[in-house]
Amino acid sequence: YHDLPMSSLYPLKFKPTYQERIWGGSRMHALLNKGICQNGGCGESWELSGVEGHISEVSNGFLAGNDLQELIEIYMGDLVGDRVYEQFGTEFPLLIKFIDAMDDLSIQVHPGDDLSKKRHNAYGKTEMWYVLHADKGSMLNSGFNHPVDREKYLEYFNSGRLTELLHFEEVKDGDVFFIPAGRVHAIGKGLIIAEIQQTSDVTYRIYDYDRKDKHGNLRELHTDLALDAIDFSYKEDYKTKYKPVKNKTAEIVTCDYFCTNIVLFDQPVDKEIAHIDSFVIYICIDGACNIVWDGGSEQVQKGETVLIPASLTEYRLEPTSGETKLLEVHLP
Repeated sequence: YHDLPMSSLYPLKFKPTYQERIWGGSRMHALLNKGICQNGGCGESWELSGVEGHISEVSNGFLAGNDLQELIEIYMGDLVGDRVYEQFGTEFPLLIKFIDAMDDLSIQVHPGDDLSKKRHNAYGKTEMWYVLHADKGSMLNSGFNHPVDREKYLEYFNSGRLTELLHFEEVKDGDVFFIPAGRVHAIGKGLIIAEIQQTSDVTYRIYDYDRKDKHGNLRELHTDLALDAIDFSYKEDYKTKYKPVKNKTAEIVTCDYFCTNIVLFDQPVDKEIAHIDSFVIYICIDGACNIVWDGGSEQVQKGETVLIPASLTEYRLEPTSGETKLLEVHLP
């Protein structure tokens, strides 16, 4: 396909890959039109991934069957943006997932870029959560509930009282939490979450409620590795404040690794993205719309994720089922 005009790039959809997890549920099928894991316990749907061994494969249009990495090798900056290609080469820098927690997830922390590079030759993992659905009373953990130092942390950890130091808070649909690398965190039972993160699969499990896997073994903890990765600082409020504006694009989170906006609309919204020199990802979290560009139209429904190539600089979002809500993600 080297003879194809670059302008023939179009909004790309990918086959989700489902990950069974000990805490996984079965609600993504009903809520997000996802498939069902064969053995139940479908904890994660990886929507768009450049993680080795889990690289997403295109499901629509003439590029169907090619994987994301092959596309970056061929289209380079036309797909991801020139500056993004210069920085990351053929590695796609973000990972998009849906998570369905039927049970509490382990308490964990992700190392930052420097520590990850040194230990795992990988990127760090800064992430954010958008709560798509919360059962009444569902909680999550983000950070500590008062200032803590390494000594105090170890004292509580070693006496089995770690959870007394952690900030747990009840959440509802639409809540957002930004989790920089180093912040201790855990998703609680009853939550369905859209997660946007750096491409990294490095996770240090700190505490897992003494749970056993199906073979009766305690799950592995990474106590010592985690210690150097933890940011012990304290915040008064860990929740991200944002305000959707109808028929406009409103910012939710901007950090060194990604910008995430929310687009809430019941009328067409025109987009012009040449100035950002980055791909754009849309995650449809409510309703449905057509993405219309000079050359075609692609429908996106609730639960679908679509990648807009950087070379597709002008397009329009047209709602097809009343009020529609998209998360819009690109590189800063």
